[in-house]
Amino acid sequence: MKQLVFALGALSLAACATTPTYGPASKEGAMGYTSQQIEAGRHRIAYTDPDPAKARNLALLRASEITLMEGKDWFEVTSEYVDTEAGRSSGSSISIGGGSGSYGRSSSVGVGVGFGIPLGGGSSGKTTAVLEIVTGGNPKPDKATVYDARSVDMNLRGQLP
Repeated sequence: MKQLVFALGALSLAACATTPTYGPASKEGAMGYTSQQIEAGRHRIAYTDPDPAKARNLALLRASEITLMEGKDWFEVTSEYVDTEAGRSSGSSISIGGGSGSYGRSSSVGVGVGFGIPLGGGSSGKTTAVLEIVTGGNPKPDKATVYDARSVDMNLRGQLP
């Protein structure tokens, strides 16, 4: 019976361990976006998420939001890079420990065995996608690095949970 209760508790915790929703980072290095205006019409955007593809897409979504807030129509990604931080191993673990102590006229010896089961899914590492963008109005330049802000916003916002 104890094993059933333990298994149900573990499943409940796993259900709570989800990726955070789209939004600003609560502090530096936390999941979410940060934005910095470099000069008029030029911004640096970073998005941190465990999934590298999702981090880049959500950085593009933030770029489209900033472009539309400026009343502009398109943005060009002038530079970008990805910073990946390795996390702890996602595998199970077993540990064995022991100890002894002496208390006055008595002594004791103890041995313990522990095991860990990952409840959060894959790796706990995180990826930060960083974009530098320049915003502009129509007509949109015909370049692969230029994105229509309304289209990006509509397409990527539709993929949010």
